[in-house]
Amino acid sequence: MSWSDIFFPGNPEKRERLVRKSQEIQELMKNNFRATNQLIEALKEHLDLSFRPIKLNEKATVKENCDVIIERIHEIQAEVQKIDEKLKAKLEPTLYEKLKNMSLSARDYHRVSGYIRPVCGVGGSAAVLAVGWLIKNERILTNMRLTFGLIKTTALATVVVGLLFVGIDIIMSVILGAMERDELERALKEYDEVLEEFRPVSEKYQDSITHVRVRLEMSQ
Repeated sequence: MSWSDIFFPGNPEKRERLVRKSQEIQELMKNNFRATNQLIEALKEHLDLSFRPIKLNEKATVKENCDVIIERIHEIQAEVQKIDEKLKAKLEPTLYEKLKNMSLSARDYHRVSGYIRPVCGVGGSAAVLAVGWLIKNERILTNMRLTFGLIKTTALATVVVGLLFVGIDIIMSVILGAMERDELERALKEYDEVLEEFRPVSEKYQDSITHVRVRLEMSQ
């Protein structure tokens, strides 16, 4: 036990809480990397859009991994914006709004498919569904990108991802060093704020991608 722990007996419990929160953030990151790769696969299959899959690098820092997923989501959004602008210019306003709100009739799917084919090189109901999901859920992609941007500004940013599941003593020396009670409490508050935003954004992102993948499979 350190002198710090003798004078501040609550420190060990705070350290353990901080480690658990760090590990939860890492687990959420892994799930979001996986969901992004599933989206990349769906875009390749149904819209012939190619993006390189991403991998959580456990030898890199949290910040470096955040930069990887931020870049890939940004690339997807850039392509979505191009498709969106072209379709918005070609479709009747009412039909575009139906596409954006995913409220197309069977006849509408056929009409929109005729416009998507020259834009993306593919058509059919699956292509229409994929484009509609991308346009409708652009905000979800943006929120995911912004949240990862927040994480890389925290005290966790410089930690190597692979260290998040090692012993408490090791991770604490990396994250905190000789932090005392007040500094531990500040770090816990920061992690609580990150997780309060990261959990719901992650769940919505993953659920939305799972939902569209199921619908795409059913449409084939």
